[in-house]
Amino acid sequence: MKLTGSEIVIECLKEQGVDTVFGYPGGAILNIYDELYKHSSEIHHILTSHEQGASHAADGYARATGKVGVCMATSGPGATNLVTGIATAYMDSVPIVAITANVSVPLLGRDSFQEIDITGVTMPITKHNFIVKDVTELADTIRWAFRIAKEGRPGPVLIDITKDVTAASAEYTPQKPEPTERSTEYIRESDLEEAVKLIKESSRPFIFVGGGAVISDADQELKELADKLHAPVADSLMGKGAYSGASDLYCGMLGMHGTKAANLGVTRCDLLIVVGSRFSDRVVGQARSFAKNAKIIQIDVDPAEINKNILVDCSIIGDVREVLDRLNARLPEMRHDEWDDEIRALKANYPLKYDHSVLTGPYVVEEIDRQTKGDAIIVTEVGQHQMWAAQYYKYLRPHSLLTSGGLGTMGYGLGAALGAKMGRPEKTVINIAGDGCFRMNMNEIATAGRYNIPVIEVVINNHVLGMVRQWQNLFYGERYSQTVLEDAVDFVKLAEAMGVQGRRVTTKEEFNEALQYAISLGKPYLIDCQIDSDDKVFPMVPAGKPIETVFDQDDLKK
Repeated sequence: MKLTGSEIVIECLKEQGVDTVFGYPGGAILNIYDELYKHSSEIHHILTSHEQGASHAADGYARATGKVGVCMATSGPGATNLVTGIATAYMDSVPIVAITANVSVPLLGRDSFQEIDITGVTMPITKHNFIVKDVTELADTIRWAFRIAKEGRPGPVLIDITKDVTAASAEYTPQKPEPTERSTEYIRESDLEEAVKLIKESSRPFIFVGGGAVISDADQELKELADKLHAPVADSLMGKGAYSGASDLYCGMLGMHGTKAANLGVTRCDLLIVVGSRFSDRVVGQARSFAKNAKIIQIDVDPAEINKNILVDCSIIGDVREVLDRLNARLPEMRHDEWDDEIRALKANYPLKYDHSVLTGPYVVEEIDRQTKGDAIIVTEVGQHQMWAAQYYKYLRPHSLLTSGGLGTMGYGLGAALGAKMGRPEKTVINIAGDGCFRMNMNEIATAGRYNIPVIEVVINNHVLGMVRQWQNLFYGERYSQTVLEDAVDFVKLAEAMGVQGRRVTTKEEFNEALQYAISLGKPYLIDCQIDSDDKVFPMVPAGKPIETVFDQDDLKK
């Protein structure tokens, strides 16, 4: 059948099972939006308040559902406003397809109105990108983009379509998408055998879990490995939920704001099994001293990550779930009683702690965990609140924490929460934000109100840029340069002006009541939590220092 380029775009989205798109229209993409209007019963479009919100919403949808998220924007500033969200998805290996429109082919390269070389701009932050100048290539390009976004190590793909292509016609033949196979072609028998040998020789094994285990849904295989080895487990920020935070073997997060039990455990282990992690600098601290007493096994789908940041003794390249399944089949049940006792002592001697007498960030997170029974989707912005959310909520399964780990994008959370709720409407979705981050994209509260998307926005409001202030306090002689946010902004009134209810709380009891009400409401709701400006995230490792130099408030007093 013969269709216009715009009709081909919509038909290809339907082929791929796309049910929700986030975006913002403009002149160059009008033909596609006109066609989208005709298919509104099949593809739900969410008009965000800003294109960046659309890219974050597509990201949150993808992380929460495991499907490809889709966002759209027009040419020029519409396309460039997607860039931060695309980069966020790229750093955290999130499959999104961003569709932009550009000026017509004869106007390209002439500095035309709202023309931008968006493929050039996004080349370093996409798995691949395309500019389509021929309508006969459009359908295959879209299908290819979705395949690239999903296969292997996932990531964002951008398709830029010139306006004349969206109006031109071509033959279109429907196709059923081919299933995306898990990556197994590089899993070698010799690598598995070497890993088994190292594991059997170990008396102090430790398992470290990264975001790759979440992406591959390897939670069952990971649990089997930990149970077989009876080995302690730590995770990265991106690995939360791949291994249950309620398990007796769980030691907490590893790295700059990881627990002492995790940091000291990894330092003392003789074998570190690294599952789907890229050894971020925030995890390893000083690279040359990381896990200095251990042999290291690295399991990752991306060959480029092997030996990139940390030299390892053994590597297995492939989909994490497939690798663990094959590895578990080769391993016997093992016990390491002395090592178990040592790890238990570390956990007992160095628990996480905070001031329970007043409302604090850690209390807010623990109460969210209690009221949701660990079954919510938690989204965060970036900063102190993000670390508290990682430390004090017990993530029980994959895809339950959505956060910007690699890029550290302030303003990520609210858009991502909207996307997550659209993808998983049965879930309670809570975005935990700092007041600095909330200011970045708080206009998306209007989006929540417009569509009655019942996300809960919890603003941990200390009237400062908390994490930057913490560094200024500890390492910059208490010179608080441009980190104080004392002004007349009232977040509750702001939410109400956008059609969303809210409440300011100053005590633990008030927060408990507000959260209970918000969960039962079935509408978007904002809770403004007033906490002290100098509350800090502990434990902490100074940047670039060995992870065993981890310190907390008691160490500071000494």
